[in-house]
Amino acid sequence: MYRSARRRSSTTRGRNQRGISGRNKRIIAVLGTVTVFAGIVAVTQVSSANDQLRTSSECVAPSPGAAAEGGVTTTVTRENGRDVRHHWGDGQTTLEECEGDSTVVAAPTIVCPSVEDRLPEIPAAARTEVTRNLELLQTQIDEANARLANSVGQGGPNFINNAILGPLASKRVATLDRIAIAIGRVAPRPRGLDELATCELVNQPSQDNGNDGGNGNDGGNGNNDGGGNGLEILADSCENSNLDDHDGFQIGNRCVDTEMGEVGSAANNPSLLITEFPEEVNANEPFTIRVSTRNLVRDRFLPAGQGGYYIESSLLNEQGLTRGHFHTACRILESTEFAPDPAPVPAFFVATEDGGGGAQPDQVTIQVSGLPQSGIAQCSVWAGDGSHRVPMSERANQTPAFDAVRIRVN
Repeated sequence: MYRSARRRSSTTRGRNQRGISGRNKRIIAVLGTVTVFAGIVAVTQVSSANDQLRTSSECVAPSPGAAAEGGVTTTVTRENGRDVRHHWGDGQTTLEECEGDSTVVAAPTIVCPSVEDRLPEIPAAARTEVTRNLELLQTQIDEANARLANSVGQGGPNFINNAILGPLASKRVATLDRIAIAIGRVAPRPRGLDELATCELVNQPSQDNGNDGGNGNDGGNGNNDGGGNGLEILADSCENSNLDDHDGFQIGNRCVDTEMGEVGSAANNPSLLITEFPEEVNANEPFTIRVSTRNLVRDRFLPAGQGGYYIESSLLNEQGLTRGHFHTACRILESTEFAPDPAPVPAFFVATEDGGGGAQPDQVTIQVSGLPQSGIAQCSVWAGDGSHRVPMSERANQTPAFDAVRIRVN
């Protein structure tokens, strides 16, 4: 792996006096707002929600499209046994949250093991009874979550277990038993359903795991002097730039002096592909996009809306794989004959991390809440390192980790 030249020492340039204070990093704890999205139970236990970022000298209003449905900034779903965190607007906060130096945390959420996935093929004679009880299980969860939301601040430390989770487990035991009996009348009775009765409370602040994001490698190989093969290097730092320093927030006409960081070998460079998408949808109709990534460890996200943009160097894990996340965006094209205007915010945008990913390709499902107008939509997906740059590659002739599809919106 290679590493870019280290940030130059401070000098006076243009309108700025570069100094250590210009790079001072104040620590803030980032707590994600979690809620139920598109009917999927929300779960949150991803450590990078506590990544440390520096703050801005003044609060900046979030851009349009910065929040998910209901105004939340982070939603978490459960998929394939892991938590999938979606950062709407790349972690922006409202002006009220910024000015109050606080973040809003949603009420805790109850999540229960999936039952339908554990059932054998349901005989026709038992289907009505089983379906009715599966619906009852969901009703019980909804009622428990409503009780939870209405009882914030009540009782002592054991209140939730004794008043909500305990009774919910008892109800689920009886309902699961009725499902087993219904199937057992006409087919072999399923075993072990009672193991699915116990639910858990989630949406608690993640605990710092002590990982500072590094991998112990200095990234250098001692052989590259950056000579440019005889070509004049116009700039490799911001020392002579007339632009103001970039401060980690999403503002243009700035100079980014953060080191590029670590780049892996060609075989370990990230790649990405959209594997499933609809060819046609109606306006405001929810749909899903399936994304497969390879060589991207999706465990690193510094909220761009809170000063994490271009502020951290790229990092590899111990296996030489890029640490980061990926983005999904959909926009309606004005024309398919010329490049679109880059300035408007997309109709849909979300950044996704889930603690998964690795050398082998896997799949993540993105829930698109719907596109507001008819036309041809361009839905794009691209990888990002922890600080939102498209990951670097060893060679110039490697395709970056991105993909895009066209969807007709009626």
